[in-house]
Amino acid sequence: MMSASKEKIQELREKTGVSVMACKKALEDAGGDFEKALSLLKEVSATLALKKEGRETKTGIIQSYVHGGKIGVLVELKCETDFVARNPEFQNFAKEIAMQIAATAPENISGLLTEAYIRNSSQTVADYLNEMIGKFGEKIEISNFARLEL
Repeated sequence: MMSASKEKIQELREKTGVSVMACKKALEDAGGDFEKALSLLKEVSATLALKKEGRETKTGIIQSYVHGGKIGVLVELKCETDFVARNPEFQNFAKEIAMQIAATAPENISGLLTEAYIRNSSQTVADYLNEMIGKFGEKIEISNFARLEL
């Protein structure tokens, strides 16, 4: 195992938002290869999301987004604890999902999850969701949305 530099750990943390220890472990497991470490963290987030699948989401937020006075979206995002629901990063995630819905007009949640994420076309909305599950360590689900357009 190769020791990871503080700079690489910090860069990976800034890019992914996961813990310093998780970034360090991913870089060490990847032999210092940044892209491979990113890939490993994605796999870990997806695995974590599967483990959390059976958990109950008891709280969350409803986020609104209006684009140019012509398109309006309400999205219900659920999580396990109020602590996460109040987190500004979680609230920003809800806003990002609302903007995604405004931009792409998906027919349902399944369709939304398979779309390319508008801010990073190399990942799907499901990948972005799994990333947030990994970051917060809780089950998060997009449980409902409504989109109106004039």
